[in-house]
Amino acid sequence: MIYPNTFEEKVGFDRIRQLTEHYCATELAKEKLHSVKMSTSYEWIVREISLVEELRQILLMEVGFPQSGYVNVDNLLRKLAVIGTFLDPAEMVLLRSALEVVNSILNFLRNVEAEKYPYFTRMSEGISAFPSVVASIDAIIDRFGKVKDNASPALLEIRREISAKESQISRRMTSILKSAQASGVVDEDVQISIREGRPVIPVSAANKRKIKGFVHDESATGKTFYVEPIEVVELNNEIKELYYDERREIVVILTTFADGLRPMLPDLLGAIDYMATVDFVKAKAKVALDIDGVKPILVDYPHLSWRNAKHPILMLTLRKEGKQVVPLSIELNKETHLLLISGPNAGGKSVCLTTVGLLQYMMQSGFLVPLSEISEMGIFESLLIDIGDEQSLENDLSTYSSHLLNMKMFLRSINERSIILIDEFGSGTEPTVGGAIAEALLAQFLERKTFGVITTHFSNLKYFAADAKGIVNGAMMFDVQQIQPLFKLEMGKPGSSFAFEIARKIGLPESVLAAASEKVGDEYVSMEKQLRQIARDKHYWESKRDKIKRNERRLDELVAKFEKDLLEIKDLRKDVVEKAKVEAKAILSEANKSIERTIREIKESNAEREKTRQARQQFEQEKERLEAESEDEDTRIARKMEQLRQRQERKSDKTAIEPKAPAQKEQKSFELGDKVRLKGQGAVGEITQLSGKSATVAFGNLYTSVKVEKLERASNAEFQQKIREDRTVSSTVVEMSTRRNNFKSNVDLRGMRADEALEVVRDLVDEAIMLSISDLRILHGKGSGILKQLIRDYLRTVDLVKSFGDEREELGGAGITIVKLDI
Repeated sequence: MIYPNTFEEKVGFDRIRQLTEHYCATELAKEKLHSVKMSTSYEWIVREISLVEELRQILLMEVGFPQSGYVNVDNLLRKLAVIGTFLDPAEMVLLRSALEVVNSILNFLRNVEAEKYPYFTRMSEGISAFPSVVASIDAIIDRFGKVKDNASPALLEIRREISAKESQISRRMTSILKSAQASGVVDEDVQISIREGRPVIPVSAANKRKIKGFVHDESATGKTFYVEPIEVVELNNEIKELYYDERREIVVILTTFADGLRPMLPDLLGAIDYMATVDFVKAKAKVALDIDGVKPILVDYPHLSWRNAKHPILMLTLRKEGKQVVPLSIELNKETHLLLISGPNAGGKSVCLTTVGLLQYMMQSGFLVPLSEISEMGIFESLLIDIGDEQSLENDLSTYSSHLLNMKMFLRSINERSIILIDEFGSGTEPTVGGAIAEALLAQFLERKTFGVITTHFSNLKYFAADAKGIVNGAMMFDVQQIQPLFKLEMGKPGSSFAFEIARKIGLPESVLAAASEKVGDEYVSMEKQLRQIARDKHYWESKRDKIKRNERRLDELVAKFEKDLLEIKDLRKDVVEKAKVEAKAILSEANKSIERTIREIKESNAEREKTRQARQQFEQEKERLEAESEDEDTRIARKMEQLRQRQERKSDKTAIEPKAPAQKEQKSFELGDKVRLKGQGAVGEITQLSGKSATVAFGNLYTSVKVEKLERASNAEFQQKIREDRTVSSTVVEMSTRRNNFKSNVDLRGMRADEALEVVRDLVDEAIMLSISDLRILHGKGSGILKQLIRDYLRTVDLVKSFGDEREELGGAGITIVKLDI
């Protein structure tokens, strides 16, 4: 629902129609423009907005798209529906031009990347350019719009006869003229003329009877007569008949062409309607280029989250004067759905209100709107406005009465999917009563959960907005030092009318202002201070709440990240466990062989059989327990194996023959290949050379000479673990080196949406920091400068960004941002 009927005129959409009509080349496109109405269908709005955005991108960045040749031919095709009618040559030229435009559009789409313009491509499916029709027209009409001689054999024969007859007449006339000049009937400088389509000889009045023939004309003075000699009259008559034959044959040719065209009329009309639709969408795209219109983020529910919104008509007006419009940022959602704007007169309150109405209506009518690309726009079912003086002498309505009638209509119509726009709420009557009624109405609007932007000067409404839930105060900023409005909206605080300051600037006597201040009293000043205090407190707690929300969101992101990392660790752990099992089994097998050898030695040493059996049984039990536990750390497996070995050695020592002491001492000496570590340190190496009390130990690729007394034994498992760790570190270094070699320090963001572009820039900066690369180059294009500003706003938040700025002019200038990282 749109209320009132003059809504478009009140917000300025009629001017948008005029701008768009200027770019429409065809009448059918203009008809489509004038039939545009606000839609509440999310799917329709997304399709229309996306179409215009794709055409805007095409006009900005592509070549080969037809900009001209859009002509009106739908009425010509409809004329052909009547049997017996045909198109004249000029109309056929227009039809060919239209079909050429359709063909050029389809060729353009065939030559661009697949799915680069999905909505435009989808709209073009099933459309034909009718090449056979174009070929038929080319066979009939030449490039000058004339029917060709060879359009039919009969026409070719007729024109040959005409040409022959005209040559014969020309020779006869030349002969007669020379004879008349020789006999002195006509002057030497006389030339053959044409009258009524026939060749004649100019003759003076005195000699007109000396040349036999027909007089076709005379000069204004009556001194010269134009005579057609009798010798060529019959030939001219024959030529005239041939021209009649030519015309009849042309009609036959055109009628035959029309008859062949008639069965294709529905498809032809579809192609022409497609051309007109492209013409209409192209016109909207050109308007978008004029007003810096973009495609916002669209959501299928009532919502306003606008950044840097501008009134397009005001922007164009100020641009002619070399000025810029102050952008509007506004946030309305389910929790806070009403905005009460206050501030000085001529401070921009009404402009804010009409900007909201116009941009919302434009978007829901399929137009791009001038605001930031990261802005979010929702869908409303009803737009209602109360602005201006609607008093009527005929209906005996005062200004206030008309406002009350509008409020009555609002209360009947609004719901949570409506947006209301009210200017100077409560004005037009006695302030106390008007303010009370306005406050009661405001409570009703809150209860209905309707969205709205309302301007007012009433303090009781400001108090109401400060305390009520669902409504927020807004102030139009005012420069107190310069005593002039700033035309900028600040949400979260009430505005002041600055009546005394403005009156003082205008020059009212101080005595008048002093008397007025006394009449107002301290209560008014105190009220203004309280309102400002309430606004500050509200802003403080809202900022606190937003900070908490941001922290919670960050915490959720971290939890999700940790959960992901944990899953990866679990997968890695599983792989490590499997490897550890294999290695443990190998170690156990080796240990089993070692124990077998020990038992064999015990037997050879005549040890007790029962002791041997017990040792073997205990070893098997330890082996089974280790396999059941399946420990996943190599160090734990090594430790258990070492414990098992030491325990078995102790048991073997108890059952073995006594003279084994020298062997104990021999175990303490080191041999080539032993795995050792420096006492008190974790590095594990291998002895490669022994020389007295010194040994050369290989720690990875590092060889060092140390005293034997500073070494202690290490297990094979510890040595293998150390090798794997070194390999992991090495592979990590290699991986970082590879990533650094493959890293691209420049990125092209043209054609991306704002959120996609920011994500690419974030990834680029993060990886550059990780790889210690300090110079980056970001290609974003010039355009309206919005994408460039978003990128630079993000770069300001990165601590390690040392500087950024434009590239040198000869290398791209403002279309490229050069970034220096402090690495």
